[in-house]
Amino acid sequence: MTLVRRVARPLLASMFLVGGLDALRHPGRLTPKAEPVVKALAGPLGLPDDTELLVRANGAAMVAGGALLATGRFPRLAASVLAGSLVPTTYAGHPFWQDTDPATRAQNRIQFLKNLSILGGVLLAAVDTEGKPGLAYRARMAGDAASRTRSSVAKDARYAARTAKREARLKLATATDAFS
Repeated sequence: MTLVRRVARPLLASMFLVGGLDALRHPGRLTPKAEPVVKALAGPLGLPDDTELLVRANGAAMVAGGALLATGRFPRLAASVLAGSLVPTTYAGHPFWQDTDPATRAQNRIQFLKNLSILGGVLLAAVDTEGKPGLAYRARMAGDAASRTRSSVAKDARYAARTAKREARLKLATATDAFS
């Protein structure tokens, strides 16, 4: 792991660890903001309609994902979990479009954009293969290798068929000459 990754991952994870622990310890402060999002998403996603439980679950996902990202364990999976937990958190926590007070609106817009920036960083971490080929590349290479193998086998089979046909003709000619 490079020095940049070794430093950047814990820095990126720090916000999720602190925010997730806060959500786990004090979900009551966050439930009023989360209530509209829970009401809108609980039914279609088949989630329980308990806002406090979902706030705690989101906090647990943030703590788990943040810890994994900070330690470099399953960083792509951890970053994907963090991206998934950040979207509803941002939407529920900073709805600047609903604010009427200009100061509150400006503050929420800044926090909303900050979270979008962090989402960008987490998405980059989710696709970072650390210079190693990703699954899509490896699958494409395996498909290409299979295609080359199929072509080679077909070519070898055609060659073997032509050779067998030629040898059969030679045997037939030799047998015919022997009877003549």
